[in-house]
Amino acid sequence: MNPFPTFHPETTGWLSGGNNGILTAASLGAATLVQEDLPTIAAAVLAAAGRLSWITAFLGCFLGIWLGDALLYLAARGLGRPLLRLPGFRRLATAEAITRSERWFAQRGPWLLASSRFLPGTRLPTYLAAGFLRVPLPQFLGVTGAAVAVWTGTLFLLAQLLGARLGETLTSRPLAIPAVVGTVLLVLWLVRALTRQQHHSPARRSPTFRQRFAATVARWRQWEFWPAGIFYLPVAANYLRLSIHHRSVTLPACANPGIRAGGLVGESKIETLRQLQETSPEFTAEAWLLEPASPAQRHVALKALQEAVALPYPFILKPDLGQRGQGVRLIRTEADAKRCLEESPVPLVVQRYAPGPGEAGVFYFRFPDQSRGRIFSITEKVFPHVTGDGHRTVEELIWDDPRARCLAGRYLQRLGSRRHEVPQPGETIRLVEAGNHAQGCIFRNGARLNSPQLEAAFDAVSQRIPGFFIGRFDVRFTSEDEFQSGRPGSFTILELNGASAEATHIYDARTRLSEAYQTLFQQWEMVFAIGAENRRRGAGILPTRELLRLWRDASRQFASYPIAD
Repeated sequence: MNPFPTFHPETTGWLSGGNNGILTAASLGAATLVQEDLPTIAAAVLAAAGRLSWITAFLGCFLGIWLGDALLYLAARGLGRPLLRLPGFRRLATAEAITRSERWFAQRGPWLLASSRFLPGTRLPTYLAAGFLRVPLPQFLGVTGAAVAVWTGTLFLLAQLLGARLGETLTSRPLAIPAVVGTVLLVLWLVRALTRQQHHSPARRSPTFRQRFAATVARWRQWEFWPAGIFYLPVAANYLRLSIHHRSVTLPACANPGIRAGGLVGESKIETLRQLQETSPEFTAEAWLLEPASPAQRHVALKALQEAVALPYPFILKPDLGQRGQGVRLIRTEADAKRCLEESPVPLVVQRYAPGPGEAGVFYFRFPDQSRGRIFSITEKVFPHVTGDGHRTVEELIWDDPRARCLAGRYLQRLGSRRHEVPQPGETIRLVEAGNHAQGCIFRNGARLNSPQLEAAFDAVSQRIPGFFIGRFDVRFTSEDEFQSGRPGSFTILELNGASAEATHIYDARTRLSEAYQTLFQQWEMVFAIGAENRRRGAGILPTRELLRLWRDASRQFASYPIAD
């Protein structure tokens, strides 16, 4: 069967049905302003049955849909900015935020406009955003017109192949439309990838379609790269179950009465570090707090601190209220310090640098009625790097690495202009300084590093901290043998995280998803059980409204943190 329509002017002509054909096509086109797919399918089926000419039916639907797109754009362009000047809308977006959004949309606009035509639920917000951000009208009409032509043409082609059975097929086979959408999106993706390749010089090879596709597949195949909102759904459900069982949502805040909110949220790094410095100085990296002030005032205070305590470069600057390694900076020069102080107006912890090279996360717990605690988990941290060959840029080396390409966006954003450097043969470029999985560090199950001496050392350190029972120590050490010995100075504590800390060995790529959830469920069982025992012993319960306030305050701060090293 010929898959393309064959026109017979002597039978159908341009106007099958004469004026009635035009009216029918116009009516169907007008109906697309309310609902697009059903009128288009109806027009395609009528054309396949010979009731309308192909051209008349196609033009009626195409023009109706295209006009509807243009009306959305014009409405947002004409009314969007004036609405923001009204009293109730002024806080929705600042002029700076709008300017940033305009630049972002200018780079990705054509692809967003084209793909939204085929992704249910994305078209309305995308077209309104295009109007509000004042995408050039010719560009909007050109891209949306091409997308409408592809979509409408696809339905008409299916009608030619299936005839009147098109409607029945689409309703009886719910996967038919997603299959069509997926095929069209794949074609668009291929076109986009090829276009991107043509706009880059051979000297700086951009990632190939195969590399981008492989990275996308790998991120979904390896659960360690899943979005937090997806991965933590079962953990949140289990937390709710435990809250109901123990009759308290905030009971985990009782797990560590000596730490603000038990370390569930809003804990201060400097508070726990000061306790560690007082009770276990031989194991703790010295740290000081730099209070908020103007960048110039804080720079003077930092220089005075360096002289007073003999603090050389490099050293660490990190937010006092931290999460997932956000905002952690390795300060190598005075210029690095000035830049960090300008970008981080929040309270900052200044910490003496522990070179390592080994780093680990040690999750410890002790029940209040027990005399000894135990190590629940050890995470061995591996800092990823790429090795130069004298030919490829850092960006090319990252995209050629099967694991690094999964986090290419994060690494390249952190590297900035260094992404275009060509390292010498054998030269290594470290991709992350913060030992955090969310920042791109590689985690391995470090159970092999545990020893009776190491467990005894962490138990002694932990029991010296008033009101601490469960959490994770992040440490650095010079060698594995020295670390396992547990002797004074055999490791250096960088920070201590409380009730919301994780047994991060689960992010080892060799860990099965079921094992990861089993570990997290067991961990939260312990947190609630320890909290329940401390509650029985008189620990106060944190009010839910106070927990929400701490969470809101922390979220606002996290949003302002700069990129971590």
